[in-house]
Amino acid sequence: MQTRPFSPDIIFTSIPALLPYLAVTLVVGVTSILTGSILGMLLAWAKLSGHKVIRTLADGYTYIIRCTPSIVLLFIVFYGLPKFMEAEFGIDMDNLSRAIFVIITFTLLFGAYVSEVFRSAYETVDRGQYEAAVTIGLSPEQAFFRVMLPQAAVIALPNFGNSVINLMKESALAYTIGLIDLLGRTNLIISKNYGAYGVELYVACLLIYWALSFLIEQAFLRMESYLGRGRLKA
Repeated sequence: MQTRPFSPDIIFTSIPALLPYLAVTLVVGVTSILTGSILGMLLAWAKLSGHKVIRTLADGYTYIIRCTPSIVLLFIVFYGLPKFMEAEFGIDMDNLSRAIFVIITFTLLFGAYVSEVFRSAYETVDRGQYEAAVTIGLSPEQAFFRVMLPQAAVIALPNFGNSVINLMKESALAYTIGLIDLLGRTNLIISKNYGAYGVELYVACLLIYWALSFLIEQAFLRMESYLGRGRLKA
């Protein structure tokens, strides 16, 4: 049986055919990051709450989600959520875009992960600064937003950036439920070629993901440097 020789030129000629589908990956990823960050903030607030029941529920949610494989949660949301919504509320979700289910899944995942990032960053800031700000006349809200939050943001930024990169890579699982994103398009091209140039196309996909991760990393490094300078000046 003859095997087709590896063709490096296919890697670079196939990238233009894959790049348009990067937009799908970005839309799903960015939306999940925004909604997941809101969820993460709410969970972090619950974990810092003095109410034991709320704190226990938030910790329990985070533990369960963090121990669940991403692909398993994606399948549960994609196959289970429509049946649950139809059985309990009579809502038909079968005609929704697959991207909605991917966003729901990664919102749940991202929220659980960054809630710990937000919580630990907030607890790292000296509580005495909050008390001092209130003592000099700031309201509790002003003390939080002007004193505590900016410092916590600088501390949280590196781990938050890592979580963003991980989410963008995890979003490649979207193809498993039929969403035609970057990896989904790669698989379609390989199928149309009857499996030919599979390695080359996957390498092309890898390079695009690598470039995306590199750009995200550099963006967060610049933000960290900028906020760090502001913190030193303050």
